[in-house]
Amino acid sequence: QVQLVESGGGLVQSGGSLRLSCAASGSIFSSNDMGWYRQAPGKQRELVARISRLGSTNYASSVKGRFTISRDNAKNTVTLQMNSLKPEDTAVYYCNAVPGYLTWGQGTQVTVSS
Repeated sequence: QVQLVESGGGLVQSGGSLRLSCAASGSIFSSNDMGWYRQAPGKQRELVARISRLGSTNYASSVKGRFTISRDNAKNTVTLQMNSLKPEDTAVYYCNAVPGYLTWGQGTQVTVSS
């Protein structure tokens, strides 16, 4: 069974940056579009960034221009560079395939203070 392990979250001030990483056991990345999702308290999980198998990217309008997703298929990793963070970016962040059919990992908490 594929395991997804997210890391890199933390507490940051508004305007700051964080870099999230996702590592997967097993060679799944090369055959899947991958994405970063987030879930804020009391809200549904949402897809904020996705990257295709060939590297094309798409972003939710709320993060476009601030977040950058990348992948390394050789290392089975997906990264999310988050800049100009806002308090509304506060959430638990998860990676998964798109759609999210893999077992969800624990996620990594991102907290942005105003």
